[in-house]
Amino acid sequence: MFLLGMGFQLLLGEFTSRVAAAGYEDLRPLHGMTFQVLGRSGATATELAERLGVTKQAAGQIVDDLERRGYVRREPHPEGGRRKLVVLTRAAHDHLAVAGRILHELEAELAHTADLGALRGELSRLVRALHGEGPLPALRPVW
Repeated sequence: MFLLGMGFQLLLGEFTSRVAAAGYEDLRPLHGMTFQVLGRSGATATELAERLGVTKQAAGQIVDDLERRGYVRREPHPEGGRRKLVVLTRAAHDHLAVAGRILHELEAELAHTADLGALRGELSRLVRALHGEGPLPALRPVW
């Protein structure tokens, strides 16, 4: 398990460094996960908190911070009421495109030194052994 954790730490560090070098030094992995959760349809702050596994207050702080920086905006919820829908801005979509490109580049580089297909297979077996069958839980930022 140490090797799994070390591999993840090193890969995440390299990915984060490259994303910062591409002009997104203000974003951390948590922000990218927030963008993934919001996706194309957005979410309320409460839904965001549930999906990230954080408190509503923490989700609100994340949204406030990202809104100040221009990565998300609050819109009226389509079902009305006081709820607001948090949606991604063009800046967040641009970031996701850059991050996706960097991730694919990293995978291509690693494919020269490791059998990524075999690694995916082994990790899939490990996840199923630990979790069992059925839908997997959300990937949450516990690091």
